[in-house]
Amino acid sequence: MKKILKLSFAKRKRLTSLLGLALDGGRLQGAVLRRANGALQCRQSFSAALALDPLTAAPELVGREIRNHLDAAGVRERRCVVALPLKWALTLGAELPRLEAADAASLLQLEAERGFPCDVATLRLADSRCALSEGKQHATLVAIPAGHVAALEKVLAAAKLKPVGFSLGVAALQPPAAETSNGVLALAVGESHVALQITCGGGVAALRALESAVETEGGRRALQADVLSRETRITLGQLPAELRAAVRRVRIFGPDDLARQLADEMELRFEPASLGVEVVSTYAANEFGAQLPPEAPVSAAFSLVARRLMEQPPAFEFLPPKPTPLEQLVARCSSGKLQSAGAAAAAVLVIAGGIFLFQQWQLSRLQSQWTRMSARAGQLEAVQDQIQQYQPWFDHSFRALSILRQLTRVFPEDGAVTARTVEIHDGNQVTCSGMASDNAALLQTLARLRAAEGVRGVKLDQIRGKAPMQFSFDFQWGNGGGDEN
Repeated sequence: MKKILKLSFAKRKRLTSLLGLALDGGRLQGAVLRRANGALQCRQSFSAALALDPLTAAPELVGREIRNHLDAAGVRERRCVVALPLKWALTLGAELPRLEAADAASLLQLEAERGFPCDVATLRLADSRCALSEGKQHATLVAIPAGHVAALEKVLAAAKLKPVGFSLGVAALQPPAAETSNGVLALAVGESHVALQITCGGGVAALRALESAVETEGGRRALQADVLSRETRITLGQLPAELRAAVRRVRIFGPDDLARQLADEMELRFEPASLGVEVVSTYAANEFGAQLPPEAPVSAAFSLVARRLMEQPPAFEFLPPKPTPLEQLVARCSSGKLQSAGAAAAAVLVIAGGIFLFQQWQLSRLQSQWTRMSARAGQLEAVQDQIQQYQPWFDHSFRALSILRQLTRVFPEDGAVTARTVEIHDGNQVTCSGMASDNAALLQTLARLRAAEGVRGVKLDQIRGKAPMQFSFDFQWGNGGGDEN
């Protein structure tokens, strides 16, 4: 019966109009599209600055601010699809051998348990897989904290919006499943970062938010070409050789002035690699399989809503599934609680004798006790099963926390040297950047770091400015690579 109900009622009405929203730093971009007769019509589009942070401010206040921007733009559509900020995402790469689908999913679950620095139960997970030779696959795991998703849902509810999907903007601009995306390095210039995505073999091979690649100088955004070039080379170097060799094109999205500046820098720095560089300022005629409005703006919000209206599945989906009221009723009835209550009531009505009535009373009392404790017993059994399954893979060394603790110890307490970003690759390659009041304070910090236990190969990569100065240094942690479990 349950399967029949699912087949009959699980289908959703096909969307004909939708609002697309893209959160990027402190800016909100939006577009309302309508699908009619094989064409997409743009009803409204807008871009507004948000004064409140959706993660830290009260949801009611942020929702009211978003609603005010929507009302000012004349937006009345309630259903929306949202491009989440890429800086919310945690990413992890893993190689999959030739496995059955269920076994591959279990292996990715184990990799997520080992690789992400928090309990996966607190994350919303999605993955994309690239085909390799000999039946292997390279999987990119992407995780969004569930608390961020829940906070955004409250904000949208306060703005009187109903989300139908949470995805990533760069994956909508350059969909990995498209044949034209094979071997493409996509760069999307945002408000406070540059989104980097590499697509090969039908999936996303790498995904990063390069926050240090964009800086604000005098109220204007400026690209840090050196940082962007270095991080791009690092990302390419971390890919398997087969995928790295497949990258042949660079596609750049974003404001025209910054995109063309970035294209010039990429052409100069990657000319020996024979990478073709292209600035994407318009959509291709068959981009979404529908006729587009003339001079449609290339944006994450437009791309995300257009693909959803044309029923093109997103590369990553982070919206928690919402069961229908009928599915909730079926699940509640099939849980066995109502059946047990009916059987107990029928037994009381049937049994009229004193001895049998007393016996039924005793049985009913014991059953009630078990019902109260069965849920907790089931949870304990599930925890024991997970402990037995994942215990051989659990790392007790807390490597990331140990690295951060050692860094905290060597930095001075007076704030003369502060860290801005700390990146840990492969469990032992650490890159730290920040600000120092002067050269002496920085050298003292590096001396303490070199003398610290477990630290080796300290190398100062970059210094800019004098007082204060920006710096970046690398070092290795421990005597080997990542976990060997």
